Amino acid sequence: MTTTGVPSVAAEAGAVGRPAGGPLMSASNVTVTFGGVRALSDVSIEVGANTITGLVGPNGAGKTTLFGVLSGLLRPDAGRVTFLGEDITGLTPQARARRGLARTFQQPELFMGLTVREHLVLADRVRHQRPRLWKDMFTAASLRRPDRSENERVDAILELLSLQPIAHQMADTLPLGTSRLLEVGRALAAAPRVILLDEPLAGLDVVEAERLALALRRTVEKGDVSLLLVEHDVGMVLSLSSQIYVLDFGVLIAQGPPDEIRHNAEVRAAYLGDEEAVESRTSLEDHHEHQERHQ
Repeated sequence: MTTTGVPSVAAEAGAVGRPAGGPLMSASNVTVTFGGVRALSDVSIEVGANTITGLVGPNGAGKTTLFGVLSGLLRPDAGRVTFLGEDITGLTPQARARRGLARTFQQPELFMGLTVREHLVLADRVRHQRPRLWKDMFTAASLRRPDRSENERVDAILELLSLQPIAHQMADTLPLGTSRLLEVGRALAAAPRVILLDEPLAGLDVVEAERLALALRRTVEKGDVSLLLVEHDVGMVLSLSSQIYVLDFGVLIAQGPPDEIRHNAEVRAAYLGDEEAVESRTSLEDHHEHQERHQ
């Protein structure tokens, strides 16, 4: 546990842990093909400790496919994924989650009838008190009887994300921006080392986006966690990330700190391509997402 009380699996990893100075998670030479269409070609990325790493690219670049490989929803045709020093390429999403890899989705999946706090309590018990989940499934009342350590962990996340004022509000009544904050909080409650954030700013207004961006910075600064961020808002990614990877048509065309990416001619060309290229990318992205839904 960190000084803020935000949970971490660092001490729970046992013999498995990142090599000194090495990345927490990496994808090495990943290739994915859908029906003869190469969605990713020999792609490698790394996520360091206590960092925000950005993953960007035009529509059809392969971002969603790479997220599927990292989270375990897709098996690559070639390459491997390593997490905390362990090869997890063949592991299920559930097994990866138990090792400390969490993911959020573009559309928050919240439960009707549960408050903000109860969502965090439920996620905390998935990690720390799994036997209690059977009781939780039959009565929400058990969610209102947390023990002291559980209270401390949940309170720390509420404070970190500035959710204390709405802790007892029903989650299904929240605006989209606040729902995204709760999704991040629920991921944190599962004590991850790395969180994969799938377009967390999509659909948010300027105020909501800035609030979420601030919360993401605070999460990395005050918690023992790293973020891998896929986002269409390139400006926000540049402002948040210390390292950025750029995909185009399944190929890694650039990587480096924000200043390098901002002035990279190949990156600018990828985003400012002609109309035919944009239409092709959009069609390819739709094809990838359709294939993933049927894996």
